[in-house]
Amino acid sequence: MRRLPCSNRQSGPGACARSSNAGSRRALQDVVVMLRTSVVRAPRGERRPRQSPPLQHAAHRRRVGFVRASAASPPSSLSPPWGGSDTSVTPPINLVVKFGGSSVATAERMMEVADIVCGFGSATVPIVVLSAMGKTTNLLLQAGADALHASPKSVGSLHALREIKELHRETAERLKVDDATVDDMESLLLQLTQLLVGISIMQDLTPRAKDSLVSFGERLSTRLFSAYLRANGVPSTQYDAPEIGVVTNDNFTNADVEYEDTLCQIRATFAGLMDGSRPPEIPVVTGFLGRGKTTGAITTLGRGGSDLTCTLLGAALGLDEVQVWKDVDGVLTSDPRIVDGARPVTRLTFEEATELAFFGATVLHPLSMQPAAEYTDGAMGVRVKNSYNRSAAGTLISKTRDLTEGEDLVTSIVLKRNVTLVDIVSTRMLGQIGFLAKVFEIFNSEGLSVDVVATSEVSVSLTLDPAKTLWERDLIDEELESLMAAFKGVAKTSYRRGYSILSLICNVDKSSEILERVFRVLGRESVNVQMMSQGASKSNIALIIRDDEATHTLRVLHHEFFET
Repeated sequence: MRRLPCSNRQSGPGACARSSNAGSRRALQDVVVMLRTSVVRAPRGERRPRQSPPLQHAAHRRRVGFVRASAASPPSSLSPPWGGSDTSVTPPINLVVKFGGSSVATAERMMEVADIVCGFGSATVPIVVLSAMGKTTNLLLQAGADALHASPKSVGSLHALREIKELHRETAERLKVDDATVDDMESLLLQLTQLLVGISIMQDLTPRAKDSLVSFGERLSTRLFSAYLRANGVPSTQYDAPEIGVVTNDNFTNADVEYEDTLCQIRATFAGLMDGSRPPEIPVVTGFLGRGKTTGAITTLGRGGSDLTCTLLGAALGLDEVQVWKDVDGVLTSDPRIVDGARPVTRLTFEEATELAFFGATVLHPLSMQPAAEYTDGAMGVRVKNSYNRSAAGTLISKTRDLTEGEDLVTSIVLKRNVTLVDIVSTRMLGQIGFLAKVFEIFNSEGLSVDVVATSEVSVSLTLDPAKTLWERDLIDEELESLMAAFKGVAKTSYRRGYSILSLICNVDKSSEILERVFRVLGRESVNVQMMSQGASKSNIALIIRDDEATHTLRVLHHEFFET
């Protein structure tokens, strides 16, 4: 694979050893509350010695019922996938596996995931990337929103915060983790409560504080899972992603990865496990998180960012394959919540997977293909598997695939709802150089992201991304009215809300046959297409239709291409 230069910067195991706790403290400056914590990270490669549990934590464990004897026993014993104590023939790390929130939603699910990880076989030494447990991220966001309307004294009784504490304390009990891990967990839960108190005092939840807030989910889940492996005889170390060198810009809630710094520092972190100079272990890494290059604060990679963490690790270490484990049998032909007959897709290209993610498929992060496609010269594959159905083949995503395989004209059909359609009309377009540059300069100045574009001689129609930060935020009327005002004197502009993008991921070399069948079905169902774009993509045909027609249209088109 292509190696990026690591010059003009400090490298090595201590190069990016900035702690997640430090990121939390910086975020708290936004709400004028400083966390009091004695946790200090050692440089990478040196795990700090565990302190004796503080008395208040030990007392707290007695109060909340940490009774080891009553905890559930693991379903079966575990052993390292590389075969036990003989490390002389242990291969280097050769696989990264990521498990999503539903895969680790409970203690029982964590036990199942541990069994998967330890069952890969003697030739496999994996890194594990985890999301937060179940709906923890949503609960953290809810807790932050509730704290804005709560008094500081009542923060501890917030329903979402109580649910988070109960889930992780129960999980720690059932997994029989050691006291030091329980102490770590309680320290994080205390910091979480302090952050929420700060939000309540200031009546403000900044993007920086929001990133610190949601980071607690991954930081808790990875500590519990790594401790469970150790408790069952499997060497493991927990790492926060900022600690291993995931560096981003400071665009909080949807940060962009600084690839040159990140890939070099990840390689430095795990060099000892790659060359055999360190005893083998299973690293357990927080997904979704990074460290701002300028601020040093915790950042997040947007919804589903743990997928990107997984492919980043694989690209940095030059691996042949990474695996993303979900709760479905791979990438499907459509959303199974809408289409009962959705079925797995065996193969996809990076381009097809990226188009699917951007235009509505939630199974992968939109940018997760970037490290594989651009930083391994396409040599690394990404396999999507189902942690609830291990025997399913899943979907293999690679640089290329044989489009003549199979008889399906269409690979998948996805839906992106609640988009805004903007029409721009001006006779000044006719033969004028630079008009489109002016149009997109206005969108850039307004901070609005464009999805689909169609042009004619005197008009441009396009759609706006309703969740440009990937946090499911709708555009508000003030933003749209500001956009209209920005076009005054340039073009006549109007907007319409309540539309959906229906994307057919397909072989566009056969677009005539595909579109003939599409419009035959739409004509029969009396569905009018407001706009269509094929554009430069060789794998996507996008149709803009009304929201109230979207579900039915998706179902009838899926039936036409996959169920007849």
